[in-house]
Amino acid sequence: MINMFISDLHLEEARPDISAIFLKFLQQDAQKADALYILGDFFEVWIGDDDLSSFNVMIMDALAEATRNGLQIYIMHGNRDFLLGKSFCKRSRCQLISDEYVISIAGVPHLLMHGDTLCTDDTAYLKFRKKSRIWFFQKLFLLKSLATRKKIAADMREKSKAYTSTAPEKIMDVTQAEVERVMTKHNVQHLIHGHTHRPAVHEFNLNGSPATRTVLAPWHEYGSLLICDDDGNNEVVMLT
Repeated sequence: MINMFISDLHLEEARPDISAIFLKFLQQDAQKADALYILGDFFEVWIGDDDLSSFNVMIMDALAEATRNGLQIYIMHGNRDFLLGKSFCKRSRCQLISDEYVISIAGVPHLLMHGDTLCTDDTAYLKFRKKSRIWFFQKLFLLKSLATRKKIAADMREKSKAYTSTAPEKIMDVTQAEVERVMTKHNVQHLIHGHTHRPAVHEFNLNGSPATRTVLAPWHEYGSLLICDDDGNNEVVMLT
């Protein structure tokens, strides 16, 4: 079985180059896989399943076509697209999976996460995250008009850019203590996540045994995916 993992594409109409790379990937490379896992921040922003812009519809229909060709696609909420819901999944034919999701690769359990909850030093963000995941908070937001939601989302993106440009580098990355806590919680020695935009494979010792934390690359100027097969082979591939 071949599994592919991607994260942090930040798809948006303003970046047709990245969208083109993804659509080409779906039609070609992804067809060689059994399952594709999208670990959050697939979209730059998602303000609700009722935002049926031509761009959003194009992406959803492309996902649906890939599944009709036999690819299983699993998607996880990120910090930019946590409002992806049932209507999106129905149209795109993707299966929404929870954060902290365990799968077996080559017979070995691996934990999949977006990665934002691992950054425990970023207390300001975690406070917002907790509030934004409350169902009542989301319902109130979704009751607003699309135009109002777009304006709110644009304002929040500007504030986020200002925050990340001035926040200390340290708090924007994961804390090792949280990594070890959540891996121990799920009894795994391997973790795959995105969010931090710091692609790498970190090797360390956990509970007396070797462990790995694989960080997926963001799709800024090119695409990137991790491919894992049942023989235990892992390969990072760049897409243009």
